[in-house]
Amino acid sequence: MPAPTNWSDAQAPTLDDIERLAVAAWNRLPDYVRRTCGDLVIRIDEFAADEVLDGMGIESPFELMGLYQGVSMDRRSTGDLPREPDMVFLYRRALLDYWSEAGDETLGDLVTHVLVHEIGHHFGFSDDDMDAIETSLTDP
Repeated sequence: MPAPTNWSDAQAPTLDDIERLAVAAWNRLPDYVRRTCGDLVIRIDEFAADEVLDGMGIESPFELMGLYQGVSMDRRSTGDLPREPDMVFLYRRALLDYWSEAGDETLGDLVTHVLVHEIGHHFGFSDDDMDAIETSLTDP
């Protein structure tokens, strides 16, 4: 059993801490996934923008832990005009809120789960496809 954590001096994970977890998760993704993502941008914010929440009909910013913004690869055409790079957003405060409430997984596992899910939207993957990728990251 691991030694108990001394929480007396602990601080909440920062945006940079969440970014480090996301980078670690990204680096564990299969090479073909990372290569195919191309110029996908991963961004860590405190919360989703009000316009995003309003557009999705979400009342509380704590309800959205991540978001894919762009045109998924399964919906692209060779005739598409150049556009902004596709983006994956991870929302620190919503992630931390969920993590503290759930209490049954590590923050790294949660960040990995949300990142894989949002990257899955980039590809147009099904939930089963995303689950298979995530499982491959944790299986020995």
